[in-house]
Amino acid sequence: MPKAYWVSAYHEIHDEEKLAAYAKIAGPAVTASGGRFLTRGVAAKAFEAGKVQRTTVIEFDSLDQAIAAHETPEYKEALKALGGGVTRDLRIIEGVE
Repeated sequence: MPKAYWVSAYHEIHDEEKLAAYAKIAGPAVTASGGRFLTRGVAAKAFEAGKVQRTTVIEFDSLDQAIAAHETPEYKEALKALGGGVTRDLRIIEGVE
């Protein structure tokens, strides 16, 4: 079974405090659901149409696990804390076997 990944690109950060509140709740919620942070931070370099922006990649053992993590009450609480503090694109993608 292939692994799955959350890939989040933060296009704009509108409120650093909301992002910090989100991160405080989301980190433990994601790891409790089996997620492993592979990277998080501002891109070191961007090519082609890329942007130097905050990006997060989280690995899960399966697609089902990745989707379920997003639907937990704990992660929903993190999203509530984020409350419009950022404009981002979060995708869940399946890895290559």
